Amino acid sequence: MTTRHRIAPTGPEFSRLIYGTWRILDEADKANCTPQALLGRFKACADLGITTLDTAEIYGTYHVEEAIGGALKLDPAFRDKIEIVTKSGIYIPCEFHPERKTAFYNAEAARIVKSAEKSLRLMGIDHIDLLLVHRPDWLTSADETAAGLNKLLKDGKIRSAGVSNYNVHQFELLNSRMDQPLVTNQVEFSLLHMDPIYDGTADQCQRHRILPMAWSPLAKGALMADTAATAPLRAKAAELAAKYDGATLDQLAYAWIMAHPSTPLPIIGTNKLERIQAAAKAATIKLEREDWYALWVAAKGHGIP
Repeated sequence: MTTRHRIAPTGPEFSRLIYGTWRILDEADKANCTPQALLGRFKACADLGITTLDTAEIYGTYHVEEAIGGALKLDPAFRDKIEIVTKSGIYIPCEFHPERKTAFYNAEAARIVKSAEKSLRLMGIDHIDLLLVHRPDWLTSADETAAGLNKLLKDGKIRSAGVSNYNVHQFELLNSRMDQPLVTNQVEFSLLHMDPIYDGTADQCQRHRILPMAWSPLAKGALMADTAATAPLRAKAAELAAKYDGATLDQLAYAWIMAHPSTPLPIIGTNKLERIQAAAKAATIKLEREDWYALWVAAKGHGIP
């Protein structure tokens, strides 16, 4: 069973690992995408202690939230056993909006409120545990974005607010306009994408005592590819396996992220139950300091500075 963490001093408690729903409809066998199948997978995650679901308005070209709602409708009581994170702010040409010619961001107050209300309706829920602004909108002021989030918080439609893919300056600016502090920044973080360690994101989260969320912790699958670039990591993982009870590279990769003092919450994105179970086991791995750095060296291809 994975542990739970309060993601901010006044924020909600989330599971140590988060189940990402980006690709839950990307199955060749559509029997795996039915409401029954999805509910079964969500319950399997919950049984492993992975009680937090991450989704977004845009996922599945705007179909995933509705699919989640279809699953929850089969067992309304299950909603009280999980936490739901969703994101808004990215709009692309699609079947619902054929008039759109170009993808764009929109984090205006009215748009944020409208998108959140749509998410509530599609998922059949009365509140969102955490709403994230999916990406910074360069044409919307922090005052305007905060106005939308603050209204949703005041109205009880969301319990907390955060951001995704914001740099440290964008985070500080928006946070300065919030009635209730932002509780997280969801960013890309993996052994093959270490930017949060270097660009100040992880340090900022520690300063505010909030926990970042790590999307694509396996580098969009590249970490698991049998390539020359990943050969040193695969070799190091094989060397460390016996020391960590047969841990695989993906398990060590999750453990590597979770070992950082900013306490990132990795978002796992697989549809396969056996890989979900393996990820849950990774939450029990406590990497020794030298082994953490050994994985860093293997990923970077050179020693520390």
